[in-house]
Parts: sequence; structure tokens; C-alpha cells
Amino acid sequence: MSSSGGGKAIIAAFLANLGIALAKFVAWFFSGSASMLAEGIHSVADSGNQLLLLLGRRKARRQADQEHPFGHGRERFVYAFVVSIILFSVGGLFSIYEGVEKVTHPHELDHVWLAVLVLVIAICLEGYSLRTAIHESTPHKQKGESWIGFIRHAKAPELPVVLLEDTAALTGLVFALLGVGLSWLTGNPVFDAIGTLMIGTLLILVAITLGIETKSLLVGEGANQTDLRAIVAAIEDGPQVHRLIHIKTLYLGPDELLVAAKLAFAADKPLSAVAADIDTVEGRIRAAVPIARVIYLEPDVYRPSADPAPSTEAFIVKSED
Repeated sequence: MSSSGGGKAIIAAFLANLGIALAKFVAWFFSGSASMLAEGIHSVADSGNQLLLLLGRRKARRQADQEHPFGHGRERFVYAFVVSIILFSVGGLFSIYEGVEKVTHPHELDHVWLAVLVLVIAICLEGYSLRTAIHESTPHKQKGESWIGFIRHAKAPELPVVLLEDTAALTGLVFALLGVGLSWLTGNPVFDAIGTLMIGTLLILVAITLGIETKSLLVGEGANQTDLRAIVAAIEDGPQVHRLIHIKTLYLGPDELLVAAKLAFAADKPLSAVAADIDTVEGRIRAAVPIARVIYLEPDVYRPSADPAPSTEAFIVKSED
């Protein structure tokens, strides 16, 4: 399964957030709603996040060089991690601060109808952005996999980031609408401040989730169970290899997987025959898992006393560790 994609979803989210941010700031200027200000800052942060994701995708396309012999694919993980920090600091913490300020110093709202109108329009636009993100993500989601599972296990960070951002944006808009609406109906501006605090708490939770998931990618994740089983089967599916001694995998980027394995060959096999067999095995691996683009296969002689024979399941668990 390819991990590419997401460009259309990022652009759709960027355009939606940019327009929504402008409308929210206009509504805040006339109404004085803290929820509208928090939502405006949220949309500005989201717009900046989408630009960072696009920048990360562009930098990741650079060719490998002496300092980065495996390429720059993991730049996408770095920028996704930066996005989680911005969402936390700019969006979440500012909203919490503004909410506390309005709880301690409440004031009446003006032109509330304008704020409500902007929020309803923003909900429609964010809904379209989320729909685009879901449409872009569906081809990359494994059959039967939940959306939570997709967000946790996807190797391309852009789609999970946009999905979480759009979901948080829609939920935050509902919080803002409730806060502004209740303040309008009751004449008590504290509800607007509570809505702001709820928005800030939501953004911090989303930022923490994004940070945890992208940190795992930055540290280095191996192939998923499906791909690893396919790689092991490709190695063992032929007479060339006596047995698989050891295997490790690592994502160099969302679309590039490194495979390193020690393979046992017959002790009396000529070097030229071993080299030809390794080429054959590499071809099978690439055919089974196309993203396995960097493959290192080390020939060896199997020594039962030195290399106990684990099962295929043990190979998989060991490489995942």
C-alpha cells in the first residue's frame, strides 16, 4: 500500500482555513467574542500548518547527497512534528489564555448575529475540507481498518494531520457556536469564555496526539505486519536461500522502506552464484513490496549453535522491536 497522497487535501484545507480566518476576525472585531478570536487564531495556525506540510513534501523530494545518503524523505515527519508544536503553542495555549481572561473579565457581546452567521458558514467550509481529506485518505486506508487505526499507523503524516485538524476545527466551531449562542440567549458572556476554554483544551489534546504519532515516525518505525510478512515470504519463496537468519526494516520516508537481512546460503556455493541468487531475491522483494527501495542482503553460512532458528513469527516480532 502506497503512503503517498494528501496534496489535494492539504490545499483544500489551506484555502478553507484562510478564508475562514478572515471571516472569524471580522466577526470578532464587531462582536468582541472571545470564542471568535480563539477560532480565528486557530484558523491562522491551521493555515500555517498546511504551508509547513507542503514545504515538508517539497523538501523531501530532494535527491540523496553525501550528508544524507538515504535521502530526505523523513523531512515530512519533521514538519508534521513542527505542526503539532504550533497547534499546541499558537492555537491551544492562546485559546486557554483568552478563555481565562474572559472568565475573569467578562463583557457583553455585540452583533452576535454576525458571529453566528460566520460560524455556520465556517462549519460548512470545514465540512467540505474534512470531506476532501476523507476522500483522499480512503485509498490509503487498509480494508477493515478504523479511522483511528489509520491515523495511528499511516506512514504519510500529512493525511492524519489534516484529518485531525479538520475534525478539531469542526468540533471547535461547534464549541464556539454553543458558547456564543448561550451567551446570546442568556445574556451571560461567561458561556462564550467557557467555549473558548473548550476550544483550547481540544487543540492541546489534538496537538499531543499528533506529537506522539509523529515522534514515533521520527524515531524510526519498521514495516507493518502485512509488508513484513510479504518480504519474508519473498525471501523464502525460492530455492536460492537456505534460510532467513535475521531481518530488520526501517521507513526512510513515507514511500521508501529500507530492508536489511542476513541470509544463509550453502557453504560450498560459488560467489558468483550467491550474487546471482541475491539479485533474484531482491527482485522478488521489490515485486512483493514496491516501497522496499533500499535493500541490503548479507550472505552467510547458517550455524545452528550460533544462530538459533526462530520461526517466521519471531522474525516479525523481532524486527518490529
